[in-house]
Amino acid sequence: MSLIKFNKAFPVLDRMFPEILDTDRFFNQDLFLRDNWIPAINVKEHETDFEIEVAAPGFSKKDFEVTITDDILTISAESKRESEKEEENYSRREFYYNSFKRSFTLPTTVDYSKKIRAKYENGVLLVHLEKIEVSKTEEHKKTIEID
Repeated sequence: MSLIKFNKAFPVLDRMFPEILDTDRFFNQDLFLRDNWIPAINVKEHETDFEIEVAAPGFSKKDFEVTITDDILTISAESKRESEKEEENYSRREFYYNSFKRSFTLPTTVDYSKKIRAKYENGVLLVHLEKIEVSKTEEHKKTIEID
């Protein structure tokens, strides 16, 4: 069976039922990707640090990988589970797979010389990044001459 592009021969129906008749949108969306899940993320900036909260229930601590490469923070997780149940007349085997990957460009104010901490508790991964300490007495203003 091949997919054929829908011929929009009835423009009146297109206006009345746009979602139903919009086959371009329907066939261009990958329906299998709807099950892909991306966790909600909060980024909090404080005076001396950043906190990144990743809501990722159902994972364990060992499922996560947190890396920093060239000012890019990458948080990824992958969880695979398999269960098998055997009864009198049947057996059932279920597979579960879930993963995600999120990357962020870190600001120049992150202090890489200090320890970067990550903690997973109650379904939330918390990544803590310290800022570079800036002396308040030091002036950070530069005047540019105009030619």
